[in-house]
Amino acid sequence: MNAKVLKSKVANRLKRKRRVRAKISGSVSLPRVSVFRSNRYLSVQAIDDVTATTLAALNSKSTGHKANKEGAAALGEAFAAKLKEAGLTSIVFDRNGYQYHGVIAAFGDALRANEIKF
Repeated sequence: MNAKVLKSKVANRLKRKRRVRAKISGSVSLPRVSVFRSNRYLSVQAIDDVTATTLAALNSKSTGHKANKEGAAALGEAFAAKLKEAGLTSIVFDRNGYQYHGVIAAFGDALRANEIKF
């Protein structure tokens, strides 16, 4: 992929990110769960936007999962357990400008399967 195409691809994702982020916000009782996807890893964090603090965080590098659908599903299960441990059962899902399919959808489905509502 040449540099020009890659630059526009990243710019379009950031444009989608800003548009979505303008509409959602998290709080202590209903945190925003933000997902970051790279080619190698996934990172997720539950954020309270009122006080700008991270309530829970997890990444696939520390858990040993890859950034594929199976790894995303396993990370979703682990993150759901971490959220339940923190006493959170409802969230606002921030896909961070990524399209909701593939890895991001597998992560979301794993959260829903483990009784996290969004």
